[in-house]
Amino acid sequence: MAKVILTKNRKKRLEAGHPWIFQSEVQEIQGDYIPGDIVDVVNASGAFLAKGYINPNSQMIVRVMSYNQEEKIDLDFFIRRFREAGELRTRFVDNPRACRLIYGEADFLPGLIVDRYNDVLVAQILSLGMDLRLDLIKQALIEVFAPTGIYLRNDVPVRKLEGLEETKEVLYGDCPREIEIEENGLKYIVDIIEGQKTGFFYDQRENRAAIAPLVTGWGAKHGIELRPLATDGEPLQDKNGKSRAGAEPMLDEQGEIVTKPVDIRRNKVVKNPFWDGAEVLECFTHTGSFTLNACKHGAKKVTALDISEHAVETAKRNVQLNGFLHRVDFVVANAFDYLRENVEQGNTWDVVILDPPAFAKSRGAVKGACRGYKDINLHGLKLVRPGGYLVTASCSYHMSPELFMETIQDAAYDAKKILRLVEFRGAGKDHPQISGADEGHYLKFAIFEVRDRK
Repeated sequence: MAKVILTKNRKKRLEAGHPWIFQSEVQEIQGDYIPGDIVDVVNASGAFLAKGYINPNSQMIVRVMSYNQEEKIDLDFFIRRFREAGELRTRFVDNPRACRLIYGEADFLPGLIVDRYNDVLVAQILSLGMDLRLDLIKQALIEVFAPTGIYLRNDVPVRKLEGLEETKEVLYGDCPREIEIEENGLKYIVDIIEGQKTGFFYDQRENRAAIAPLVTGWGAKHGIELRPLATDGEPLQDKNGKSRAGAEPMLDEQGEIVTKPVDIRRNKVVKNPFWDGAEVLECFTHTGSFTLNACKHGAKKVTALDISEHAVETAKRNVQLNGFLHRVDFVVANAFDYLRENVEQGNTWDVVILDPPAFAKSRGAVKGACRGYKDINLHGLKLVRPGGYLVTASCSYHMSPELFMETIQDAAYDAKKILRLVEFRGAGKDHPQISGADEGHYLKFAIFEVRDRK
């Protein structure tokens, strides 16, 4: 086995748990190898540190597979790793049949992603070392998870950096294009062939559920209160809160006075069962996931927006599947333009949700990304009613949590808003993070209460 010797004065990233060895950290390579082979990694004194697969054509020359010198990278190795990954999801995920099953480096399987959609697995092979072991991966997935089908979504540009082609194909069994899954008690139709990434974004699972407390308790701010009814079915009180002359209270079977929600501005009984719910705007809706969670927890009305007609149609199908169609308005538009136009028109919502795609896909794009994030959050904040909530996220790894929060604060300053952070979160439990590898900490998700600064 070839041996990769690391430089003496390098940072001890590997010892801290980071699974990548960069070209700049290598002093020399002893022994013969071909790209994709397993090699030992040792420090400058010759002490064993790890073993992994090598690709001299990549800046990440070695990706670590094991810290045990005796461990063989064979079929049994993949079976063990897959079982460990499955056990973690069973322990921590509410529906382990619909989740990210293998999360690359965080599951000690660098370059491999596997998402589970009930009985079908969708895999992405991102590196040469994993691509050469595809047959072992296939056998181990079948052994551990017994899927009815495995589909390969190898249509990602990062494969070109490893000298690999972009492809999409059935690897095993029967792989229907659309699969219905359940997450947070909600149903989704997932397109595993044409949907983004592997078909669905599982990383926001817990974050989507976190909006539950935001979407009820708005009746009073909308001018609606529970008030007693008279026997004629109208409010017992007039607009001034005084009992109407001659009106008698309506009583239930237990002799208690019946109350109903009343629009106190018009003194009319409100028949909408979601009268206490929020009015919500979700931008970049994609599959409608935040919209569905808002509706599930009692939102009165949701506006779901995306620039993609296909995304909006997908969201509409999911909303209809869950029986929420009458509470959702769909808009096909550029979010930047829509936010700006609604600010100019003076429109507002109780809750504004911004979950954009990655604006910074490289280190050099960070400055432009900051402008984009500031712009949407600036206008999003202006659309939140005083005392309402901004829900905002970034999935750009190159935008650090500190820079993300700084950008939001800059937007709040310009919008003349005071923010109170209610919650700050990352990716869900099926996306575990290695403490020594900051690259895994890509998702930032925040909930802010928004107040006016006069």
